[in-house]
Amino acid sequence: MARLALDQAPVVSLPRRFLCSMPIWGVLAGLLLVIDGDSLVRSRWHPGTLALVHTFTLGVLGNAMFGSLLQFLPAAAGVPLRVGRLGAWMHIALNTGVLLLVAGFHFGSAVLLSLAGLLLPLAFLALVGMTLPAVCRAAGQRLLRAGIGGSLVFGLITAVLGGALALCSGGRLALVMPPWVDVHASLGVLGWVILLLASVGRVVMPMFQGTGMSSVKWHGVWFASLVVLLTLASAWRLVGDGEAGLQATLACFGVSFALTVVWLQKRTAAARRGPLWWSWRAGALVLVASAVALPWQIREPLLAAALALGVALPLLVVGMALEIVAFLGWIELHRRVGRGVQLPGVQRLMPARERGAAVMALGSAGAAVVLATVHPDAWLARAAGLLQCMAWGGVAAVFHGTRRRVQRFLRDQWKSER
Repeated sequence: MARLALDQAPVVSLPRRFLCSMPIWGVLAGLLLVIDGDSLVRSRWHPGTLALVHTFTLGVLGNAMFGSLLQFLPAAAGVPLRVGRLGAWMHIALNTGVLLLVAGFHFGSAVLLSLAGLLLPLAFLALVGMTLPAVCRAAGQRLLRAGIGGSLVFGLITAVLGGALALCSGGRLALVMPPWVDVHASLGVLGWVILLLASVGRVVMPMFQGTGMSSVKWHGVWFASLVVLLTLASAWRLVGDGEAGLQATLACFGVSFALTVVWLQKRTAAARRGPLWWSWRAGALVLVASAVALPWQIREPLLAAALALGVALPLLVVGMALEIVAFLGWIELHRRVGRGVQLPGVQRLMPARERGAAVMALGSAGAAVVLATVHPDAWLARAAGLLQCMAWGGVAAVFHGTRRRVQRFLRDQWKSER
C-alpha cells in the first residue's frame, strides 16, 4: 500500500486543491444562513434553501468526493490515472459551476442557472471519463471497483438530472419538478455519496481505524440490492404518485450502511479510537436518525435533510479528508526530501487534538442547523450560520496548519544543507 501511495499517487496539489475547497463552501453556507436567516429552513422549495443545499452537496461533498477519488484510486486501489492538465480544469469547472448555481438560486437569475446546468455535468463527465475506464481496466479488487464504478455512474446521472432541473429553473426546459427533484436527490445522496463511502470505507476503515472488514458476500449483496432497488424506486417515483418506495429505499440502505459502520468499529482498540473513529461513529448514528426522520416529512419537511446533509455526511467526509490532507503533506515531504532524512509522521503534521477540535466544532455547528430547522427562528438560524462559519474556518485552519508545517520542515531542511 505504501509503494502504491508513493509510486502511483497523483501530484499532491491535485487532490489537495479539491479538499481545501471544502471549507470555503462550508463558510459560504454559514454566510447564507446569517444573511437570510430562518427563510432557508422553512421550505425545501425556497430558492435560498436550494442554494444552501447545493452549497453543501456540491461545494462541500462534491469537492470531497472528487479529491478523495483522485487520491484513493491510484494510491490505495491500484488504479492508475492519467490526469494531466484536465485535473485543474475539472476543479475550475466544478467550483465555478457550483458558484453559478448557488448565485442563480440566491439571486433568481435564469442566466446563471442555465450556465450552471451546462457546466456542472461537464465537470462530472470529466471525472467519469478520467476514472471509470481506468477502474474497468484495473486488475483485482473486483468488488471495490464495481462499487466505485457504480457510484461514478450514479454521480453522472445525478449531475445530468441536476443540469436539466437547473435549465428548468432557468426557463429553458419543462419538467414536472417534484418527482424529478426527488429522484435527483436520492440518486445523489444514496447512489453517489453513500455508495462511494461504503465502497471506499470497506478498504480504509481497517487501515485507518483498525476495524474489521465486512464480508465479500454481505457487501456484494448490499451493493447489488442498492443498484437494483434504487433504480426501481426511482422509476416508480417518476411514473407513479407516491414517495414511499424511494423513501423506504433511502432509509433501508442508509441505515444498513450506518449500522455496518458501527458494528465494524466494535473491534477497534481503545487506543486507536481517534478523531476519525469518532467522526465516523457520530456520522453513522446521525445518519440513522436521518432515516428515522424520513416518515415525518409532512410535519418536519427539512429535518431528515438537515440531519443527513448538515451533520452526518459532513462528519463522514471531513473525518476522511483530514486524514488525506495529512497524508498528502507526508507524501510531499517524501518526494521533495532526499533519502536518509527522517520525516515527521502524519500525526506531527496534523496533531490529533486539532483534528478532534475540528470534528467537534463541525458536529456542534451541524446540531445548531438541525435545531434551527426544528425551531425556525431568525436569530437561531443566524446563530447556526455563524457557528458554521467558525467550524469550517477551523477545518481550513487545520488544513493550513499542515501545509505550514510541511513548508517549515522544507525550509529548515534547506537551511541545514547550505
